[in-house]
Amino acid sequence: MPKLTLTVDDRVVSRAKGYAKQRGVSISGMVEAYLAAVAEPASPVTRDAPILRSVRGSLKKADINEYRKHLAAKYR
Repeated sequence: MPKLTLTVDDRVVSRAKGYAKQRGVSISGMVEAYLAAVAEPASPVTRDAPILRSVRGSLKKADINEYRKHLAAKYR
């Protein structure tokens, strides 16, 4: 496995060591997980919430003027 040399502020290293110790992981493992996460190509399709998927397309033929009339009457 190749080695990687990083220059990091001493305070950051100290806090990272404490974080890693609390979680039972190594600094190398944390850095590797981070780099793996940011190196993943972005997913072309984002996953929408189920509620959004259920209503998508329901207003394709809606008339904006009718909706405005409805709101004006509702909040009169």
